[in-house]
Amino acid sequence: MYDSVDVARAAIKLAITSNRAAEEQLIEKLKEKEIYGAAVDIGGDIVNSIHLVIERAIIASRKSGVTKECHVQDGAIAGASREALMQIAAKATGLNGGGKVAICRHREHLSVCIFMSIGLLHLNEVVIGLGHRSLPAN
Repeated sequence: MYDSVDVARAAIKLAITSNRAAEEQLIEKLKEKEIYGAAVDIGGDIVNSIHLVIERAIIASRKSGVTKECHVQDGAIAGASREALMQIAAKATGLNGGGKVAICRHREHLSVCIFMSIGLLHLNEVVIGLGHRSLPAN
């Protein structure tokens, strides 16, 4: 049995994977521990596309089976994603960024991690945001 810290740690590890193959390998490894994960790439003007980032997180979570199409579960993903976005918003204002959103869940624990590089030309800042919500266990 894992707690919220373990699930958050899994989401961070998934968000910082360097390529799709490493991402898929980690998702399979986590699945053996009954931690279910999904990830999706994001990019662009983050502050002006908050709704798109949240939508991508919800869709990735549904497609991978981390959550089901249900307003309670969609709301948990949206809330945790928005929380993670707000942690990076101050540094992202007016700049473009690229990175990844990772979602991990174990029973009632759900974590969303956003890992990105934001900036202008080669002057980039690396940021990370993390949100957590609780859901009824499946």
